[in-house]
Amino acid sequence: MITDLWYKNAVIYCLSVGTFMDANGDGIGDFAGLERRLDYLQGLGVTAVWLMPFQPSPKRDGGYDISDYYGVDPAYGSLGDFVAFTHAAKQRGLRVLIDLVVNHTSDRHPWFQEARKDPDSPYRDWYVWSKEKPATADEGMVFPGVQKTTWTWDAQAKAYYFHRFFDFQPDLNTANPAVMAEILKIMGFWIQLGVSGFRMDAVPFVIAQKGAGLKGEPREQFDMLRDFREFLQWRKGDAIILAEANILPKQDLDYFGDDADRMHMMFNFQVNQATFYALAAHDARPLAKAIARTKPRPLSCQWGTFLRNHDELDLGRLTDKQRALVFEKFGPEKGMQLYDRGIRRRLAPMLDGDPRRIRLAYALMFALPGTPVLRYGDEIGMGDDLALKERDCARTPMQWTSEAHGGFTVSDRPVMPVIDHGPYGFRHINVAQQRHEQDSLLSWMQSVIRMRKEAPEIGWGEVTALETGRNAVLALRYDWRNNAVLCVHNLDPGPIEVSVETGVPEPEGHLLVDLLTGQRSEADAHGRHCLCLEGYGYHWFRVGGLDAPLRRAPA
Repeated sequence: MITDLWYKNAVIYCLSVGTFMDANGDGIGDFAGLERRLDYLQGLGVTAVWLMPFQPSPKRDGGYDISDYYGVDPAYGSLGDFVAFTHAAKQRGLRVLIDLVVNHTSDRHPWFQEARKDPDSPYRDWYVWSKEKPATADEGMVFPGVQKTTWTWDAQAKAYYFHRFFDFQPDLNTANPAVMAEILKIMGFWIQLGVSGFRMDAVPFVIAQKGAGLKGEPREQFDMLRDFREFLQWRKGDAIILAEANILPKQDLDYFGDDADRMHMMFNFQVNQATFYALAAHDARPLAKAIARTKPRPLSCQWGTFLRNHDELDLGRLTDKQRALVFEKFGPEKGMQLYDRGIRRRLAPMLDGDPRRIRLAYALMFALPGTPVLRYGDEIGMGDDLALKERDCARTPMQWTSEAHGGFTVSDRPVMPVIDHGPYGFRHINVAQQRHEQDSLLSWMQSVIRMRKEAPEIGWGEVTALETGRNAVLALRYDWRNNAVLCVHNLDPGPIEVSVETGVPEPEGHLLVDLLTGQRSEADAHGRHCLCLEGYGYHWFRVGGLDAPLRRAPA
């Protein structure tokens, strides 16, 4: 049983240990360096830190090819360093989430090496094999254009093995009870070392049926999700799973569970993609529809809202016309795109570095229904290096100061080049400079995070899109425990005047108080508020004023 729904009003910060802060001067970020920066994260206002894979790995896919689930890559430190980090995070009130990558392993993992050697090995059935190349071997690739097949011949095993991702990432046979038991063991191990939950990678593939003889689309085995959830609640009552599942809205409850007995959280890819279309088209209507389509969910479950992450911006759920417009506005050059379905850029350069547009985009993200997830460096408007391959362009080291290599390392050989030229170079974009500027993006981000935490209605409440009469304006009202917050965003570059009826009865609905400025709006005789929004402007209002909770009856 869940004892604490802390994730409903959290602010999650995603980072890669290897590119965040280097403490020992070898050019690679480590847990000692991350521990030194916890005060920065606490000051920023985030409440949870999500770590990308840090376990031992050949690193042919950014660490998502794991070769040991029970260790820390020596480049990042030791298990002792990890425990010291989680303890220091706990002291500061920060929770730690880590990636759980169990759809596949590295082909160098000892399990796979044992499975290859002997068909009678107990590890043979931990993977998915076929003596003949399946007819569907050239279908279902995750990385089309880079990946040519999902079944590869292994000369030592004298069989084909299945890999939904790259050929060096053989899929685990998750239907095998021994594999499931091992996954639970992995979860228990890291829970014991201080983590508060997991971001589970590629969940639809983890639970999909796997094998050469399958006909039609492989069915998901949703009971696995219940097993993960039950184990987690047994070991640590308030631990969670945040699922990466880019699915259609009709499947949402399959992953959450009708009785909230499967995934605690899921990333809302539908709303994410609709958000970028809305920003490109200056049209909020498709975004409002995406919010409505993903609205039904159990009360104890939650969406994870985000703009950019460590992967490309996937646009696969948009129509061809919508996708073409987003490409045109945010990734017009071929080198900015990936797999013909997404954009591999950071947010700031996508929005031409325009402070108004960047702030609007993040104000919108923090006001969407769910829990916001922020990518490291986006709080200062970091850029990308399109000269780097594929998704590495948006995974460059954190820019702390204007010193060499952005203060990330004293080594002359950083694990990845720090952006050192152009308007997004570390001499112009860094934490040290922005923390002393009152109007910097970092200062603004601290303010909006604080405002978001003071508006729990957004994380907990029921959302309603209000009619504004203007396609470019999105107005969302959140109701929770007889309190209401109204968030209004103008996606157009020009100023717009709108008339909005809050839908909250008098007397509370008569007054709006801006959470950022304290300015007040009083309704006219018809109960409508006349609001003037500057170009790319936004306002968050407490309906009924700051003292509304005192004047209104408790739930």
